[in-house]
Amino acid sequence: MKKLFALVLALALIASFGVASAATKLVVGASSTPHAEILEAAKPLLEEKGIELEIVIFDDYVQPNLQLESGDLDANYFQHIPYLEDFNASNGTHLVSAGAVHYEPMGIYAGKSSDLANIPDGATIAVPNDTTNESRALALLQAQGIITLSAEAGQTATALDIAENPHNIEIVEVEAAQVPRQLADVDFGVINSNYALQAGPDVVGTAIAVEGTEVAYPNIVAIREGDDREELKTLVEVLQSDDIVNFITETYGTAVVPTK
Repeated sequence: MKKLFALVLALALIASFGVASAATKLVVGASSTPHAEILEAAKPLLEEKGIELEIVIFDDYVQPNLQLESGDLDANYFQHIPYLEDFNASNGTHLVSAGAVHYEPMGIYAGKSSDLANIPDGATIAVPNDTTNESRALALLQAQGIITLSAEAGQTATALDIAENPHNIEIVEVEAAQVPRQLADVDFGVINSNYALQAGPDVVGTAIAVEGTEVAYPNIVAIREGDDREELKTLVEVLQSDDIVNFITETYGTAVVPTK
């Protein structure tokens, strides 16, 4: 009887230890570059804190939010707050920022033309077609003296808000991920850093003008409203840690800038 009791107790202790030591799992959606790469760098740091990270890669800006809202993801990491707010308003979702991680300055890249100072009359410029990123692209073109936006244009500016267009440029609106693929057919393209990095220098070359971080929007970790799990707070803390700041700086240079 004593041996049986000891065996039962031992098994109970093993089971208890197994439950206590099991890692908490987080499923996080991300764009492949740089977000998923940054999350990969964070994996061992999260493991040390008892969190297993599963990364789901997306190549668009819609599904990661829809899947987060539906509960298929615990968080996502690919967007900035203006995009998130516009998405919530347009789709009835209830997503919020859990914390900012980095900036991705938007850049102008050469296509059929390469000299912004001598931009040809009637030039075509490809820009992202989602509201907030098109507005950023137009603001960058304005900063380069190519167009002037109306005084009323804000964070939702579109081509319709162009007040002065001395070069008669044509704005070509395409899905953000497709802008690098349009470069061969347009004079210039305004590209989000993540898609420029993903396409690589052989495709997009080097940016000939770059948005300053003082106007760039920080990329965030998004979660469902009211989801206050400690493991989500730990995820943000790790992504904002010195280890990840150093990884971002050493890996991406000025293309990706830590918010810290």
